[in-house]
Amino acid sequence: MKKTSADSKKIKTPKVFISYSWTNQQHQELVREWADRLLSDGVDVILDIYDLQEGHDKNAFMEKMVTDPNVTHVLIFSDKGYAEKADARKQGVGTESQIISQKVYEQVEQTKFIPIVCEFEDDGTPYLPTFLQSRFWIDFSSLEAVNSNWEQLIRLLYGKPQYKKPKKGTPPVYLNDIAVPLSPARSQYNLLHQAILDAKPGVPVYRQRFLEACIEYADELRVREQPDLENLGEKVLDDCTKLVPVRDHIVDWVILESKVAPSEDFSEAVIDFLEKLLELKARPVELNSYNDNWFEAHGLFVFETFLYIIAALLKTRAFEDLNNVFTSHYIVSPTERYRAGQFVMFDGFITHAEILNPILSPEGRILSPAAELVKRQANRENIPFFDLIQAELLTLLMAFITPNAHWYPQLMYYSGHRAEFPFFIRASQHKNFANLATITGIADANTLREKFREGFEQSSMGQQQRVPFWQSFWKAMNMDNLDTIK
Repeated sequence: MKKTSADSKKIKTPKVFISYSWTNQQHQELVREWADRLLSDGVDVILDIYDLQEGHDKNAFMEKMVTDPNVTHVLIFSDKGYAEKADARKQGVGTESQIISQKVYEQVEQTKFIPIVCEFEDDGTPYLPTFLQSRFWIDFSSLEAVNSNWEQLIRLLYGKPQYKKPKKGTPPVYLNDIAVPLSPARSQYNLLHQAILDAKPGVPVYRQRFLEACIEYADELRVREQPDLENLGEKVLDDCTKLVPVRDHIVDWVILESKVAPSEDFSEAVIDFLEKLLELKARPVELNSYNDNWFEAHGLFVFETFLYIIAALLKTRAFEDLNNVFTSHYIVSPTERYRAGQFVMFDGFITHAEILNPILSPEGRILSPAAELVKRQANRENIPFFDLIQAELLTLLMAFITPNAHWYPQLMYYSGHRAEFPFFIRASQHKNFANLATITGIADANTLREKFREGFEQSSMGQQQRVPFWQSFWKAMNMDNLDTIK
């Protein structure tokens, strides 16, 4: 980007005094050339051959230049002659070095006095006065060194370093992970992550191992014997908290692979994994006597993770994968088939978790304990809680247009009456409506609107004739404006 004159005015002009030794004519000429080059780069230079006139007091001139607060830097061009005269306190260099060394010793941390090495000893040691030997210096010992280090000097004088220290960020999310044995899932994710980035042929194997580790960890927390019923709500909440890190591993995987290496294999892997999630919320086969409340922690985990996966696929624009998720049938756990048959659709991932009501709201009943828990656990910066509300709104639309699918929106309680959802707002444009059409499988906006009305009327909300629900969902999904901008 081209800098404006206003930008240039903001840069303060440095003023430098050059301290050097009249070692020989060649060295004097070099110092003068460097001074001229500094002047051409906008640096205000004070050099004896330009600024020390006949009749001036040499010692007073040197002391003033070193101590003058308007002089931002003192450049010490040190060769063998300078180092020897400074250490011996001989001639003008000796006078200058006495003043400079006092200032350097007084201020351990300073950037005003800059040593510039013009010559090295045979063993590679730079010629520097004793008081400067521990200081950071710039190499000007050859033409190549000068050209290589010139920009470094100019940036130093102007206070514009090439490398700026980045702004301190926030602590990594994994620091909030609960201290539970998640190392197998985490280590497997790290292997999968690298395999995806390196496009290794064994990605499906790494993926399978990672997902199995996630399922195994979650399965270990399932209730397999009668819990303490008096404190069951607290146990459900505690288990939900322990499952948050593995939820995040799953979301990280979905975002990474759907963005970096989307494939049909990945899409089917998502479906297979969702099917295994459903098994987690079901009764383990070894339990014969039980209460459904015992499995609420995993029901909430499955519900929450499902919404995160929808939000993640929306984020990465994996619209075909979303269609696959919403149109697939999922095998039900053997212990649940007497209720739901052999298959369920996406509505099988919903839960309500009334057992948490007195835990999350001791002073009174809340509308949706499940939504409240999801809100409290929404700690991801890349998928905030609002994205989960939008994911559930899309899920509700799919429930309206899918025969025999049922979904009661719970996160919507937190959306506010005037909330606008970017995915649906953008679908006003024809090119973005095409994304919604890919997900729903309905290419015509009028047909989609009609399907919405039919689905709502057949839903439990529609049968109760709750008109505000109709209007709020219709507006939230931007139904009136879908595909109206070509």
